[in-house]
Amino acid sequence: MGRYLNPGNDAFVEIVKDNYVDKTGILEILNSAINTTNKLICVSRPRRFGKSYAAKTICAYYDCSTDSHELFDGLDISKAPQYEENINKYNVLRLDMTEIVSRFNIEDSNTGDLVKDLCLYIKKDIGELYPDIDITRHVSDVMYDLVMRTKRKIVFVIDEWDAVIREFPHDDKIQQKYLELLRSFFKSSTFTPDCIAAAYMTGILPIKKNRSQSAISDFREYTVLSPGKFAGFMGFNEAEVRALCDKSGMDFERMKWWYDGYTLDNAIDVYNPYSVMEAIQRGKLRSYWKKTSASESLETYINMNFDGLQQSVLRLIAGEELEVNTDNFDNDLVTFRSKDDVLTLMIHLGYLTYNEDTSLVRIPNEEIRIEFDSLLNTKTATRLLSLVNTSEKLLEDTMNCNEDKVLSAIENIRKSEYAPTFYNDEQALRYVIKFAYIVCVDKYMKVEELPSGKGIADVVFIPKKRNPDPAIIVELKWNKTADAAITQIKNRDYPKVLEDYSGEMILVGINYDDKTKEHSCKIEKISTER
Repeated sequence: MGRYLNPGNDAFVEIVKDNYVDKTGILEILNSAINTTNKLICVSRPRRFGKSYAAKTICAYYDCSTDSHELFDGLDISKAPQYEENINKYNVLRLDMTEIVSRFNIEDSNTGDLVKDLCLYIKKDIGELYPDIDITRHVSDVMYDLVMRTKRKIVFVIDEWDAVIREFPHDDKIQQKYLELLRSFFKSSTFTPDCIAAAYMTGILPIKKNRSQSAISDFREYTVLSPGKFAGFMGFNEAEVRALCDKSGMDFERMKWWYDGYTLDNAIDVYNPYSVMEAIQRGKLRSYWKKTSASESLETYINMNFDGLQQSVLRLIAGEELEVNTDNFDNDLVTFRSKDDVLTLMIHLGYLTYNEDTSLVRIPNEEIRIEFDSLLNTKTATRLLSLVNTSEKLLEDTMNCNEDKVLSAIENIRKSEYAPTFYNDEQALRYVIKFAYIVCVDKYMKVEELPSGKGIADVVFIPKKRNPDPAIIVELKWNKTADAAITQIKNRDYPKVLEDYSGEMILVGINYDDKTKEHSCKIEKISTER
């Protein structure tokens, strides 16, 4: 076995030893593409969404240097018709581009040429396994001889293919050499058909749309925007997470709240697999996003503030969805022309989830919401977004039952750029209220339209752990009265939905009169006991 050529199945052995979720169905898709015009595949998804696990699975299955039947027999792929036809039948060349970039940086290479070093690594590996092959020639010629010598084509597995693009965003020379190397593999009239059985590339960024990446334009691409048949393999689905929770004794509903929320093909709910497994291993539901190796800074992108981007981010934090045009994104980390470009990058990085039918984005879950919430405490927020300060004072006045000041704050937000253009129904009022109480996201879990048994509470703020502040129930009315809102909270027994919560509770009734163009507010404080 080599480091790059035919690395064996040891990496997959480690995976299946520990709470393995069977994702081998991806191999059936690849088997159908072997030696066809569809054999070049690029799948992009965020960090910590199983890219490397998929790469290790593919290597273990196709690698001719080992026997992986014991690992795959009984898994989903073993039931597929082409299982035996393809298992351990090919040379596998696995390139982890993140590792290769790191190695290049750490070793302070004598050549100063990442691509030349990469070619040397591959040729050295082939030469050590097959000493009779002349490795002094171009790398594609060496691999051609490998195929002729072994009578086995190559399955390329390129993990984090875009690492060179991401790590050297301004180095056109390195990028161009790297892309030319890929061209020699995947756009050759002889090497590509004669030597490649299939190629599977995975990364974060999609392939660029301009001619600079035409070297890999023949790849069939599947992204988080349009995952196609790979949607079920871009994370954990609900049944898989429920099974993991049952096995480990974790609370499924809480797991769902923390890590669910990504929707692919508008039907498949996807959980962040890394965070789910970390939560199970550690026995704690918390944010594991910051523990990743992601170098991207959310605040850096927000600071660009294209077209009022920061106001849009506040809308997302408040729980709204935004319409985004993803068509013009250049698929890199440096070319941004609009707010839509930045929001599209956030989709690819996993900060937002996207609905292909509606073109709407939102923050997917509590884990990511925490990342956005942290922006409220940065210089960016306090310097540019006065709404934060207004909201803090509003929350304080709500706790003190200061109805006049709460009304004044709501009126100010209603007249600001945060309010809907058309203020003509209760939904528009709710939109304003969520912005008014935006600082609650740091201390409270916000639930909209919470069922109570006798009705649905409009907005409920439930204190997070270690937050001693009262719970808040907000009921909204349009062309009625604030008193009617408070009465409805009591008559429909909305506080009962918080029966596990003990302490004070704030009831807030807010009405807007469309004729007088004025809000009214009623606030009451009650005590609850378990």
